[in-house]
Amino acid sequence: MSTPSVRHPLLSVAPDKLRPTQLTVGKAEVAAKREEWRGLGKKKRKELLAAHWFPGILGPKGKVYIVDHHHLGLALLEEGVSSVPVLVQRDFSWLEPAVFWRSMEFNRWAHPYDARGQRTAYDAFPASLASLTDDPYRTLAARVRVAGGCAKDATPYAEFLWADFFRSQLKITGGKVTEKVLQQALPLAHSHAAAYLPGWSGTIG
Repeated sequence: MSTPSVRHPLLSVAPDKLRPTQLTVGKAEVAAKREEWRGLGKKKRKELLAAHWFPGILGPKGKVYIVDHHHLGLALLEEGVSSVPVLVQRDFSWLEPAVFWRSMEFNRWAHPYDARGQRTAYDAFPASLASLTDDPYRTLAARVRVAGGCAKDATPYAEFLWADFFRSQLKITGGKVTEKVLQQALPLAHSHAAAYLPGWSGTIG
């Protein structure tokens, strides 16, 4: 059987109709993106959307699943944006759900792990970006990268790997990444224990 072709690869989709392919985000990152959006004028907002097409996969029943930009998508949803551009990469709408999710994971387009870093069943994926849960260690991983603790890497879900590393090393209380926690995380990011992680930039000193 041949794979159906995508007739309209570029879609305009309401953020509340986008289906996530991960279970968590760093809510602090979402808040930062909302703040950035609020500071933009109408022209800059159009430019931002034009520069951030959401890579998507058509799933069962024609649902649109995004495989990147979950933080931005949730921020735009919470800001009441009416539609975002989605570039459809594959049409898997003809697959049964179980086969769809296995194919998604095989292609590294799905990350079925919860806020504790534990593997979940495919039916745990939320039906909306609004239902994504907070993982403060995902926020910590992003802040470490921005602070120069590691390099940005194209490996899918790289920052989730970093989040799991920090989860095993540090305790975040109250769900908030403080400056103290960040300063504790930075030397860990440069330690040999983190050498297996994507974007590791080596030891210091």
